[in-house]
Amino acid sequence: MGMSQRTRMLAPVGLLAIGAIALAGCAEGDSGGTSGSSGGATTVRISGGITGTEADALNETFAQFTQDTGIEVVYTGDKSFEGNIVTKVSGGDAPDIAIVPQPGLLKTLIGTNEVQPASDAVSANVDEYWGEDWKSYGTEDGTFYAAPMLANLKGYIWYSPAKFAEWGVEIPKTLDELMTLTATIQQKTGAAPWCAGFASDAASGWPGTDWVEDMVLRLSGPDVYDQWVANEVAFTDPQIKAAFDAVGDILLNPAYVNAGFGDVSSINSTAFADVAAKVADGSCPMTHQASFLSANFLTVTNAAGQTPTIAPDGDVYAFLTPGVTEGELAVEGGGEFVAAFSDDESVQKVVEYMSTPEFADARVKLGGVISANKGADPSLASSEFLTEAMQTLQDPSTTVRFDASDLMPATVGSGSFWKGMVSWIDGTPTDQVLSDIQAGYNN
Repeated sequence: MGMSQRTRMLAPVGLLAIGAIALAGCAEGDSGGTSGSSGGATTVRISGGITGTEADALNETFAQFTQDTGIEVVYTGDKSFEGNIVTKVSGGDAPDIAIVPQPGLLKTLIGTNEVQPASDAVSANVDEYWGEDWKSYGTEDGTFYAAPMLANLKGYIWYSPAKFAEWGVEIPKTLDELMTLTATIQQKTGAAPWCAGFASDAASGWPGTDWVEDMVLRLSGPDVYDQWVANEVAFTDPQIKAAFDAVGDILLNPAYVNAGFGDVSSINSTAFADVAAKVADGSCPMTHQASFLSANFLTVTNAAGQTPTIAPDGDVYAFLTPGVTEGELAVEGGGEFVAAFSDDESVQKVVEYMSTPEFADARVKLGGVISANKGADPSLASSEFLTEAMQTLQDPSTTVRFDASDLMPATVGSGSFWKGMVSWIDGTPTDQVLSDIQAGYNN
């Protein structure tokens, strides 16, 4: 993590410290959030941005833990979590535990002085089951605070195996082959080979940032990627422009997008999850999205009106975006981090459990997700695809880098970068977009 984030954190520390002392005064008499004991049972409250059926699964993951310990765990999902959590924590209204999806946001929370450093047990689990890279994302100024929870693997290209067979085309092994494949499908069908959707409730544009990040990693490698995250390589650098150009060869080409939806301009108005339906029914040959899109195929239908099969010979499958050279695998991942705001014994027990292979296995078994915990069992994943994705993340020979926009300061990562992708699709010239995004560092 570059200096940029650290220096951003230092300035307000004095004010935060004063705030923290004032808050500590209120917190002692306030048993509202933490472990209210009613008849011996203790309740630990967890907050995060995970909602819907995934929130239900998360609550279910604690069933055995509650039986074993008597500690009730209540997870509540909030769609506006990312926008609200810092205000809540600063105002003395922190949950017992927060599930934080971005290391950048985690750093901001650590800056409130309310996040508890991780226990030795959690630290030991992360050393054993994740390793150095993952641990660094939950560390600030040499203190380790937050263990990873679940993970996702980005950079997949979802496609229709049946259509590939029909067209007599193969899965590409290099980026050049990917572009040849794109041209071939376009020639064979006379239609766009790709679809994309950038629209998202609070975060339009992020699917584009993922695609650019993938290309930086593929074209320039992990070292340049790390320098870019640290703002040592600017958005205006030729290496970053090259990644935009490579993505633009697809997304800005009216012959190549937007299958099933319209033209280039329809990318911004298409919801990111809506591409699943078009890939499933065969109207979109390829889309670029993370492993978590697999969950969206469970709620759509294939051309015959049935739930699509996700298999190498099924309606839908996925391959990782190839690199410049065949066989070199540097992948981008994402995930969440578990931050505790209380050193209460029950809260600490929950946090410790969440860093174990047992927790990962319990949640993975319930379907739709994977973990990068090396002690977890990938065969428990709910599909062949998710098992493969999990094995890739667990493999020590895979170079994994965390989502760059999630590591950048929020004014850039979830600010100017997201906005820049939207304006780029709307036709703003690349050089202008790059300087606009870089300007986010001055905000």
